[in-house]
Amino acid sequence: MKHIFLVVLFLGLFSCKYENKITYLEKGKFRAELKVNDSLDLPFNFEVFSANKLLVFNAEEIIEVDDIVYNNDSVYINMPVFDGFLVAKIEEGKLNGSFITPGLDRHMFFKAEKNNTRFDIGLKANYDLSGNWETIFSPENKDDTYLGKGIFKQNGNTVTGTFRTTTGDYRFLEGVLDGNQLQLSAFDGAHAFLFTAQVTDSTMVGNFFSGTHWEEPFISKRSDNFELPDANELTYLKEGYDKIEFSFPDENGNMVSLTDNRFKDKVVLVQIMGTWCPNCLDESKYYSEYFKNNKNKNLEFIALAFEYVKTQEAAFKNIQRLKNKTGISYPILLAQFGSNDKQEANDKLPMLNHVLSYPTSIFIDKTGKVRKIHTGFNGPATGKKFTEFKKDFDDFVNKLLIE
Repeated sequence: MKHIFLVVLFLGLFSCKYENKITYLEKGKFRAELKVNDSLDLPFNFEVFSANKLLVFNAEEIIEVDDIVYNNDSVYINMPVFDGFLVAKIEEGKLNGSFITPGLDRHMFFKAEKNNTRFDIGLKANYDLSGNWETIFSPENKDDTYLGKGIFKQNGNTVTGTFRTTTGDYRFLEGVLDGNQLQLSAFDGAHAFLFTAQVTDSTMVGNFFSGTHWEEPFISKRSDNFELPDANELTYLKEGYDKIEFSFPDENGNMVSLTDNRFKDKVVLVQIMGTWCPNCLDESKYYSEYFKNNKNKNLEFIALAFEYVKTQEAAFKNIQRLKNKTGISYPILLAQFGSNDKQEANDKLPMLNHVLSYPTSIFIDKTGKVRKIHTGFNGPATGKKFTEFKKDFDDFVNKLLIE
């Protein structure tokens, strides 16, 4: 079902002795742990319903996984949409192996066993973190500093919520406040996020880990009135431009541009994205559904994919997988492969002041003029902000449609 790479992994990682007997995943709830470093593990939960179906849980998010392959005493769990997968040896109901992202040549050690909890709790929570938190990431490094807004709900020791930033949110975080120690995690098949912090009733001081490759400090203070910069003012057209131009191939090798008849006299939304990007996935799901519900209007969507995989073939394979999983019916063009570097994206779209974020959405009116550029995406994990975004989006699109 998978290419030779899978076979090599099974043979190389686990050296399984050939047997006719297949060992399957046991039904039940598991706690998985990804090794961040020598002292930290990133936990998440999943439940096995059958040999070929399990669900991964992150707070309100539920990810269905149904691409599971067995080889003797080992299992290969392919996460939907993204190219990350879990491969592990099954022994006495426990799993030991790795989480691998082939396109980035990254792996994290992985283990799992039957357990209903996510994080262990030893102490009653000293504080209630519910509310909004003004956050600065990498506060001591001015070149890397950026703002965030923590949005949390707490019930006893359990904490859920997310950090919003100007480029998107950190997905559905779930964890605990153990005394004054906060731990939050999320795993979605592309990113593995872990936040740890020491807290008071009004401050947090901690660290953010993304897989094994990224770590940065953050500080937060409680602030009910704090808001991030306006997402509609961060990316804009350079002086002298009122339109954007591009020509990129679709999966059939056809070059597509905004001058094509399909887009003439229509409102067009251009989505700058990548199939590897969780915020782009959230946005794509919303745009796909919106496009289906408004197909009779003079409205078109078109996505420009910036892919890190090394070949054009692999990039279009990932694009097709995204379309299959989300039901996207609008074109996704391959703008770049081999890198998702934003500077290279700037070169492909030189009329923009910068490409600050994947995703970014460009709203174009019926005359072809750019009317608004929205940086990032407030996904379902942001709760009220997502609801507000959907209303603002619908209002603005309808305004352009009636002009």
